[in-house]
Amino acid sequence: MVTCTNCAAQFEFDPDIHAAECPFCATPVVTDTGMHRQIKPRGVLPFALDERAAHAAMTGWLGRLWFAPNGLRAYARKGRRMQGIYVPYWTYDADTKSRYSGERGTVYYVTRTVVRNGKRVQEQVPQIRWQPASGRVARFFDDVLVLASRALPKTFTDGLEPWDLPALEPYQPEYLAGFRAEAYTVSLQDGYAEARVHMGRVIERDVRFDIGGDRQRIHAIDTEIRDVTFKHILLPVWLAAYRFRGRTYRFVVNGRTGRVQGERPWSAVKIVFAVLLGLLVAAGIGWLAAQQQ
Repeated sequence: MVTCTNCAAQFEFDPDIHAAECPFCATPVVTDTGMHRQIKPRGVLPFALDERAAHAAMTGWLGRLWFAPNGLRAYARKGRRMQGIYVPYWTYDADTKSRYSGERGTVYYVTRTVVRNGKRVQEQVPQIRWQPASGRVARFFDDVLVLASRALPKTFTDGLEPWDLPALEPYQPEYLAGFRAEAYTVSLQDGYAEARVHMGRVIERDVRFDIGGDRQRIHAIDTEIRDVTFKHILLPVWLAAYRFRGRTYRFVVNGRTGRVQGERPWSAVKIVFAVLLGLLVAAGIGWLAAQQQ
Protein backbone atom coordinates (compact mmCIF):
# COMPACT_ATOMS: atom_id res chain seq x y z
CA MET A 1 0.00 0.00 0.00
CA VAL A 2 1.31 3.45 -1.00
CA THR A 3 0.27 6.80 0.50
CA CYS A 4 0.26 9.88 -1.73
CA THR A 5 2.33 12.67 -0.22
CA ASN A 6 -0.03 15.30 -1.67
CA CYS A 7 -3.59 14.15 -1.02
CA ALA A 8 -2.91 11.29 1.45
CA ALA A 9 -4.84 8.81 -0.68
CA GLN A 10 -3.76 5.20 -0.26
CA PHE A 11 -3.51 2.88 -3.24
CA GLU A 12 -1.52 -0.07 -4.55
CA PHE A 13 1.00 -0.31 -7.37
CA ASP A 14 1.45 -3.16 -9.75
CA PRO A 15 4.16 -5.37 -8.16
CA ASP A 16 6.49 -4.67 -11.08
CA ILE A 17 6.05 -0.88 -10.99
CA HIS A 18 7.63 1.44 -8.45
CA ALA A 19 6.95 4.85 -9.99
CA ALA A 20 3.65 6.20 -11.28
CA GLU A 21 1.05 8.90 -10.64
CA CYS A 22 -1.50 9.08 -7.87
CA PRO A 23 -4.83 8.09 -9.48
CA PHE A 24 -6.62 10.70 -7.36
CA CYS A 25 -4.52 13.84 -7.82
CA ALA A 26 -1.94 12.87 -10.50
CA THR A 27 0.97 13.59 -8.16
CA PRO A 28 4.12 11.66 -9.12
CA VAL A 29 4.76 8.95 -6.52
CA VAL A 30 7.85 6.79 -6.17
CA THR A 31 7.90 3.72 -3.95
CA ASP A 32 10.95 2.24 -2.29
CA THR A 33 12.60 0.19 -5.03
CA GLY A 34 13.51 -2.41 -2.45
CA MET A 35 9.86 -2.93 -1.62
CA HIS A 36 9.49 -5.84 -4.08
CA ARG A 37 13.09 -6.54 -5.06
CA GLN A 38 16.22 -6.97 -3.00
CA ILE A 39 18.61 -5.26 -5.42
CA LYS A 40 18.12 -1.54 -5.86
CA PRO A 41 19.19 0.40 -8.97
CA ARG A 42 22.72 1.80 -8.82
CA GLY A 43 22.46 4.01 -11.88
CA VAL A 44 19.90 5.80 -14.02
CA LEU A 45 20.18 7.35 -17.45
CA PRO A 46 17.89 10.43 -17.37
CA PHE A 47 15.51 11.25 -20.20
CA ALA A 48 17.04 13.62 -22.76
CA LEU A 49 13.97 13.75 -25.04
CA ASP A 50 10.58 15.04 -23.93
CA GLU A 51 7.32 13.53 -25.13
CA ARG A 52 7.01 15.93 -28.06
CA ALA A 53 10.47 15.09 -29.38
CA ALA A 54 9.86 11.34 -28.93
CA HIS A 55 6.54 11.65 -30.78
CA ALA A 56 8.24 13.49 -33.63
CA ALA A 57 10.87 10.74 -33.85
CA MET A 58 8.17 8.06 -34.03
CA THR A 59 6.16 9.96 -36.65
CA GLY A 60 9.27 10.50 -38.76
CA TRP A 61 10.11 6.80 -38.54
CA LEU A 62 6.62 5.86 -39.70
CA GLY A 63 6.90 8.29 -42.60
CA ARG A 64 10.04 6.54 -43.85
CA LEU A 65 8.51 3.07 -43.91
CA TRP A 66 8.21 1.36 -47.28
CA PHE A 67 4.85 -0.14 -48.22
CA ALA A 68 3.02 1.49 -45.29
CA PRO A 69 -0.71 2.22 -45.74
CA ASN A 70 -1.68 5.70 -46.87
CA GLY A 71 -2.62 7.94 -43.98
CA LEU A 72 -0.57 6.03 -41.39
CA ARG A 73 1.74 8.93 -40.59
CA ALA A 74 -1.12 11.43 -40.34
CA TYR A 75 -3.07 9.04 -38.11
CA ALA A 76 -0.13 8.56 -35.75
CA ARG A 77 0.44 12.31 -35.55
CA LYS A 78 -3.03 13.02 -34.15
CA GLY A 79 -2.11 13.58 -30.54
CA ARG A 80 -1.40 9.98 -29.60
CA ARG A 81 0.01 10.05 -26.08
CA MET A 82 3.34 8.47 -25.27
CA GLN A 83 4.38 7.19 -21.88
CA GLY A 84 7.85 7.56 -20.43
CA ILE A 85 9.11 4.54 -18.54
CA TYR A 86 12.42 3.59 -16.98
CA VAL A 87 13.21 0.06 -18.12
CA PRO A 88 15.40 -2.18 -15.89
CA TYR A 89 18.67 -3.63 -17.14
CA TRP A 90 21.59 -5.57 -15.74
CA THR A 91 25.15 -4.79 -16.76
CA TYR A 92 28.01 -7.21 -16.18
CA ASP A 93 31.78 -6.72 -16.14
CA ALA A 94 34.18 -9.64 -16.36
CA ASP A 95 37.83 -10.36 -17.06
CA THR A 96 38.27 -13.43 -19.30
CA LYS A 97 41.21 -15.52 -20.48
CA SER A 98 40.64 -18.33 -22.96
CA ARG A 99 42.75 -21.19 -24.28
CA TYR A 100 41.74 -22.75 -27.58
CA SER A 101 42.62 -25.47 -30.05
CA GLY A 102 41.60 -25.67 -33.66
CA GLU A 103 42.83 -25.56 -37.24
CA ARG A 104 43.89 -22.85 -39.67
CA GLY A 105 42.82 -23.30 -43.28
CA THR A 106 44.75 -21.87 -46.21
CA VAL A 107 43.02 -21.74 -49.59
CA TYR A 108 45.01 -22.73 -52.67
CA TYR A 109 43.96 -23.54 -56.23
CA VAL A 110 44.61 -26.51 -58.50
CA THR A 111 44.03 -26.63 -62.23
CA ARG A 112 41.92 -29.39 -63.69
CA THR A 113 40.55 -30.16 -67.12
CA VAL A 114 36.82 -30.63 -67.61
CA VAL A 115 34.56 -31.11 -70.64
CA ARG A 116 31.85 -28.53 -71.25
CA ASN A 117 29.66 -28.38 -74.34
CA GLY A 118 31.92 -30.91 -75.98
CA LYS A 119 35.05 -28.88 -75.37
CA ARG A 120 37.91 -29.51 -72.98
CA VAL A 121 38.52 -26.49 -70.76
CA GLN A 122 40.68 -25.81 -67.74
CA GLU A 123 39.39 -24.34 -64.52
CA GLN A 124 40.78 -23.30 -61.15
CA VAL A 125 39.38 -25.33 -58.26
CA PRO A 126 39.81 -24.08 -54.67
CA GLN A 127 41.24 -26.46 -52.08
CA ILE A 128 41.93 -25.95 -48.36
CA ARG A 129 45.10 -26.98 -46.56
CA TRP A 130 44.48 -27.41 -42.81
CA GLN A 131 47.11 -26.97 -40.11
CA PRO A 132 46.76 -27.36 -36.31
CA ALA A 133 46.41 -24.12 -34.37
CA SER A 134 46.24 -23.30 -30.67
CA GLY A 135 46.74 -20.28 -28.47
CA ARG A 136 45.27 -17.89 -25.93
CA VAL A 137 43.06 -14.81 -26.11
CA ALA A 138 42.04 -12.38 -23.37
CA ARG A 139 39.27 -9.81 -23.18
CA PHE A 140 37.82 -7.57 -20.49
CA PHE A 141 34.07 -7.18 -20.85
CA ASP A 142 32.73 -3.81 -19.70
CA ASP A 143 28.99 -3.24 -19.22
CA VAL A 144 27.51 -6.22 -21.05
CA LEU A 145 23.90 -5.06 -21.19
CA VAL A 146 21.01 -7.46 -20.48
CA LEU A 147 17.32 -6.52 -20.46
CA ALA A 148 15.88 -7.31 -17.02
CA SER A 149 12.23 -7.14 -18.05
CA ARG A 150 9.85 -9.38 -19.97
CA ALA A 151 7.21 -6.69 -20.51
CA LEU A 152 8.70 -5.48 -23.82
CA PRO A 153 9.79 -7.62 -26.79
CA LYS A 154 13.54 -8.04 -26.64
CA THR A 155 13.80 -7.40 -30.37
CA PHE A 156 12.43 -3.91 -29.74
CA THR A 157 14.78 -3.03 -26.90
CA ASP A 158 17.84 -4.52 -28.65
CA GLY A 159 17.08 -2.24 -31.57
CA LEU A 160 17.30 0.84 -29.32
CA GLU A 161 21.03 0.34 -28.72
CA PRO A 162 23.56 1.82 -28.38
CA TRP A 163 23.04 3.54 -25.04
CA ASP A 164 25.44 6.20 -23.75
CA LEU A 165 26.18 4.33 -20.54
CA PRO A 166 29.08 6.63 -19.57
CA ALA A 167 26.39 9.27 -18.91
CA LEU A 168 24.77 7.15 -16.16
CA GLU A 169 23.93 9.10 -13.01
CA PRO A 170 23.87 7.65 -9.47
CA TYR A 171 20.34 6.50 -8.75
CA GLN A 172 18.06 9.01 -7.06
CA PRO A 173 14.28 8.52 -6.72
CA GLU A 174 13.78 12.09 -7.97
CA TYR A 175 14.72 10.99 -11.49
CA LEU A 176 11.65 8.75 -11.56
CA ALA A 177 9.13 11.42 -10.61
CA GLY A 178 6.64 11.92 -13.44
CA PHE A 179 7.56 8.66 -15.16
CA ARG A 180 6.71 5.02 -14.71
CA ALA A 181 9.49 2.72 -13.63
CA GLU A 182 9.47 -1.03 -13.92
CA ALA A 183 11.15 -3.32 -11.40
CA TYR A 184 13.23 -6.16 -12.78
CA THR A 185 11.58 -9.51 -13.49
CA VAL A 186 14.67 -11.27 -14.89
CA SER A 187 16.81 -12.51 -12.01
CA LEU A 188 20.47 -11.61 -11.61
CA GLN A 189 21.44 -15.23 -12.28
CA ASP A 190 19.33 -15.50 -15.46
CA GLY A 191 20.72 -12.19 -16.67
CA TYR A 192 24.26 -13.42 -16.12
CA ALA A 193 23.52 -16.57 -18.12
CA GLU A 194 22.45 -14.39 -21.04
CA ALA A 195 25.53 -12.20 -20.62
CA ARG A 196 27.73 -15.32 -20.76
CA VAL A 197 26.18 -16.27 -24.09
CA HIS A 198 27.09 -12.83 -25.43
CA MET A 199 30.63 -13.13 -24.05
CA GLY A 200 30.98 -16.56 -25.62
CA ARG A 201 30.13 -15.20 -29.08
CA VAL A 202 32.69 -12.41 -28.72
CA ILE A 203 35.37 -14.82 -27.46
CA GLU A 204 34.73 -17.15 -30.41
CA ARG A 205 35.17 -14.20 -32.79
CA ASP A 206 38.45 -13.33 -31.03
CA VAL A 207 39.63 -16.93 -31.39
CA ARG A 208 38.87 -17.01 -35.11
CA PHE A 209 40.80 -13.78 -35.57
CA ASP A 210 43.72 -15.18 -33.59
CA ILE A 211 43.78 -18.41 -35.63
CA GLY A 212 43.92 -16.36 -38.81
CA GLY A 213 44.21 -17.87 -42.27
CA ASP A 214 41.42 -18.09 -44.82
CA ARG A 215 39.26 -20.53 -42.86
CA GLN A 216 39.08 -21.57 -39.21
CA ARG A 217 37.95 -24.63 -37.34
CA ILE A 218 37.51 -24.41 -33.57
CA HIS A 219 37.73 -27.67 -31.64
CA ALA A 220 37.66 -26.38 -28.04
CA ILE A 221 37.64 -23.16 -26.04
CA ASP A 222 38.38 -23.19 -22.29
CA THR A 223 37.55 -19.84 -20.69
CA GLU A 224 38.49 -18.66 -17.21
CA ILE A 225 36.32 -15.80 -15.89
CA ARG A 226 37.43 -13.55 -13.04
CA ASP A 227 36.32 -10.41 -11.22
CA VAL A 228 32.67 -10.57 -12.27
CA THR A 229 30.69 -7.52 -11.15
CA PHE A 230 27.20 -6.28 -11.96
CA LYS A 231 24.98 -3.21 -11.77
CA HIS A 232 21.22 -2.80 -11.82
CA ILE A 233 20.40 0.28 -13.92
CA LEU A 234 17.34 2.04 -15.37
CA LEU A 235 17.24 3.27 -18.98
CA PRO A 236 14.68 5.74 -20.42
CA VAL A 237 12.17 4.59 -23.03
CA TRP A 238 9.10 6.28 -24.50
CA LEU A 239 6.24 3.88 -25.28
CA ALA A 240 3.35 4.30 -27.69
CA ALA A 241 0.53 2.06 -28.82
CA TYR A 242 -2.33 2.83 -31.16
CA ARG A 243 -4.99 1.03 -33.16
CA PHE A 244 -4.98 1.38 -36.91
CA ARG A 245 -7.63 -0.35 -39.02
CA GLY A 246 -8.54 -2.73 -36.24
CA ARG A 247 -5.03 -3.75 -35.15
CA THR A 248 -2.82 -2.54 -32.30
CA TYR A 249 0.77 -1.50 -32.98
CA ARG A 250 3.44 -0.83 -30.34
CA PHE A 251 6.45 1.46 -30.59
CA VAL A 252 9.42 2.23 -28.37
CA VAL A 253 11.71 5.26 -28.59
CA ASN A 254 15.15 5.58 -27.01
CA GLY A 255 14.70 8.40 -24.50
CA ARG A 256 18.25 9.60 -25.16
CA THR A 257 18.81 9.31 -28.91
CA GLY A 258 15.33 9.14 -30.43
CA ARG A 259 16.02 5.79 -32.09
CA VAL A 260 12.71 4.05 -32.87
CA GLN A 261 11.70 0.40 -33.00
CA GLY A 262 8.25 -1.11 -33.28
CA GLU A 263 5.58 -2.95 -35.16
CA ARG A 264 4.34 -1.65 -38.46
CA PRO A 265 1.37 -2.24 -40.77
CA TRP A 266 1.80 -3.23 -44.41
CA SER A 267 -0.20 -2.09 -47.43
CA ALA A 268 -1.14 -5.12 -49.51
CA VAL A 269 -2.10 -2.85 -52.40
CA LYS A 270 1.34 -1.19 -52.47
CA ILE A 271 3.12 -4.55 -52.25
CA VAL A 272 1.08 -6.01 -55.15
CA PHE A 273 1.70 -2.86 -57.19
CA ALA A 274 5.45 -3.05 -56.54
CA VAL A 275 5.54 -6.73 -57.55
CA LEU A 276 3.63 -6.03 -60.78
CA LEU A 277 5.88 -3.08 -61.54
CA GLY A 278 8.96 -5.25 -61.01
CA LEU A 279 7.57 -7.90 -63.37
CA LEU A 280 6.87 -5.27 -66.02
CA VAL A 281 10.39 -3.87 -65.72
CA ALA A 282 11.90 -7.36 -65.97
CA ALA A 283 9.74 -8.12 -69.01
CA GLY A 284 10.82 -4.85 -70.62
CA ILE A 285 14.50 -5.62 -70.07
CA GLY A 286 14.01 -9.10 -71.50
CA TRP A 287 12.27 -7.71 -74.59
CA LEU A 288 15.08 -5.19 -75.20
CA ALA A 289 17.69 -7.92 -74.85
CA ALA A 290 15.80 -10.09 -77.36
CA GLN A 291 15.61 -7.21 -79.84
CA GLN A 292 19.33 -6.58 -79.61
CA GLN A 293 20.08 -10.23 -80.37
